[in-house]
Amino acid sequence: MPIIKSAKKRVKTARKATVRNAKTKRSLKSALKVFAKKKSAAAHAGAQSNVDKAVKKGLVHKNKAARLKKRLSAQAKAAGVKSAASAKKAAPAKKATAKKAAPAKKPAAAKKPAAKKTPARKPAAKKK
Repeated sequence: MPIIKSAKKRVKTARKATVRNAKTKRSLKSALKVFAKKKSAAAHAGAQSNVDKAVKKGLVHKNKAARLKKRLSAQAKAAGVKSAASAKKAAPAKKATAKKAAPAKKPAAAKKPAAKKTPARKPAAKKK
């Protein structure tokens, strides 16, 4: 057991981090397994979300996360699953209502700044 106060604190923080990291890793693995079992848009979105969370917490390197997400997307595409992002792109865009164009505003006449007037000075008193 550490004697120094800062070392004691590091032990406490390390325990907390270990618990947090284990929880995040477990949720990532389970999300990947759920997607592997049943390829659906919801499972795909959940797996990608868990990968992003693991990167944010520093458990997975960003390049590894990119590789994982790419593989997930490739598997989803092979299974014919449409992700939420591709569903939004494929959905027909709503027609925008035609708005009347606002009349062009006339440019404001450039006003010259008012000339600063210096107050009149009183003549200095003569010394005797």
